[in-house]
Amino acid sequence: MKHSLLKNTAALLIVVIFSLLAVGCGKNDNKTENKNSLKNEKEKVKDSEKEVKDPDSLYSVVMVGDMMLGTNYPSESSLPPNDGKDILSDPAEILSSGDVTIGNLEGTLLDKGGTPKQCGDPSNCVAFRMPEHYAGYIKDAGFDMMNLANNHSGDMGDIGRKSTQSTLKEHDLKFAGHLTCSTAVFEKDGIKFGLAGFAPNNGTVSIHDLKNAARIVKELKQQCNVVIIAFHGGAEGSGATRVPRRNELYLGENRGDVYEFSHAVIDAGADIVFGHGPHVPRGVELYKGKFIAYSLGNFCTYGKFGLSGNLGLAPILKLYIDKKGDFKMGRIFPFKQVRRGFPIYDDSFAAVELMRDMSKKDFPESRAEIEEDGKIIIK
Repeated sequence: MKHSLLKNTAALLIVVIFSLLAVGCGKNDNKTENKNSLKNEKEKVKDSEKEVKDPDSLYSVVMVGDMMLGTNYPSESSLPPNDGKDILSDPAEILSSGDVTIGNLEGTLLDKGGTPKQCGDPSNCVAFRMPEHYAGYIKDAGFDMMNLANNHSGDMGDIGRKSTQSTLKEHDLKFAGHLTCSTAVFEKDGIKFGLAGFAPNNGTVSIHDLKNAARIVKELKQQCNVVIIAFHGGAEGSGATRVPRRNELYLGENRGDVYEFSHAVIDAGADIVFGHGPHVPRGVELYKGKFIAYSLGNFCTYGKFGLSGNLGLAPILKLYIDKKGDFKMGRIFPFKQVRRGFPIYDDSFAAVELMRDMSKKDFPESRAEIEEDGKIIIK
């Protein structure tokens, strides 16, 4: 009886050990599968580039949505582990693959101090203060330009705005969207890319003033080969995936008519328009041969953002345009945020599926078509 009990116990231990090994192997397999999926995705992009008769005649532009890598205000509890050093490591190779790469910097770069913004409703008031050396992580990941026109650019008052600008300059990152720096120019291989940013918020270039926006675009077009417009606008939340073609309100604030704005700046000479602000991806449109992405959602927003469901989708958009600025092809890389705000590759292609569905519903007349694998073609 005793011998039988020992025998049964040993058998049970063997089963448990093999079960644990199987679980461990499963985790490793998932990591390997994720890396292989990302590798395959990069190969698809290379294949897409080969389809173009003269790939050297195209410019590539990589864009993402909201970026807030962690805040030390009001405490350091909302900073990522390992000082955030690897928060952008997963998408870095794709980010650095464009001729120019642009993101929306949602918040300020400031080590300490500043004047936190005052809100009418404290329960909906959040202020972001990223450590200044985080700009180095942004640069190392492959970014070249940052849009600063958004509702968090003034979180720490004028001190925060000035620190953000000076810190970005130190890391050789171009920026636009503040009233004091409405535009920026990035040059690569003799090609000049111009950026202008717009938002409905104090201290930023207004998304509501279409006449002024057209003037800025026209002036920038005289200096640059390619003009890219970033806007922070539209309603917010998981239910804000549609583009209603009218002014959108959020918490009583007029967040602009992003459809009218996007068409107006293209009419003035812009080549690419991309949006953010709703915290979810939206559809895309081709207008007069120019590409519009109405929202790229949250890309890397650590610690203070709701990331459940579609709020956690973090697409990377890569576009190829010709020397006239006309769209030729593109791809959506499906990323999502995990562990409070780390962007990683998403095998479920949820961002692609959402943007594909919204594009069909909101812009059925558009010739831009998103395929199931994320490739964007002209119908």
